[in-house]
Amino acid sequence: MIKIAGIGGSLRPASHSQIALSLALQRVEALGAEVETLDLRQMHLPFCNGEDDYPDYPDVERLRETVKQADGLILTTPEYHGSVSGVLKNALDLMGFEQLDGKVTGLISVLGGQPNSNALNDLRLIMRWVHAWVIPEQIAIGQAWKAFDSSGKIQDEKLSQRLDQFAQSLVENTRKLRGV
Repeated sequence: MIKIAGIGGSLRPASHSQIALSLALQRVEALGAEVETLDLRQMHLPFCNGEDDYPDYPDVERLRETVKQADGLILTTPEYHGSVSGVLKNALDLMGFEQLDGKVTGLISVLGGQPNSNALNDLRLIMRWVHAWVIPEQIAIGQAWKAFDSSGKIQDEKLSQRLDQFAQSLVENTRKLRGV
């Protein structure tokens, strides 16, 4: 069985990024994967300063160990000023090749305006730099304020189908690339 860890890159209490992550992880789990969410809103992480150890921050070790043990990742981020959220970038900076090398990764961005690929392209570059494998399918959810209903369900059927394809690709490619 493959293990997929999800990291949502928003600290907002009612985060659309976290809703998107939850939906993606549910779909991956329905395809037979074991899933775990690393909720940055509930973790106490320092700003990365380039150190190897952060003894006063046990959540750094939890983050690193969970990602290291996972076969694949789902990263979600709101798009802030045309790029990745600072909190997600910081979490990624707290890790290195030991955790991220060879991870099969799916990317999702959430925007208040029209969907675009700015944050996704930046995440793709970051993950390539640490030798992760990013799947071709990616999701950009525009106008997030109307993308989900009050129960967190996706309103647009085409977007829902794309999320299904995303989950299928992540699971299939993780099995192939990780040999699980």
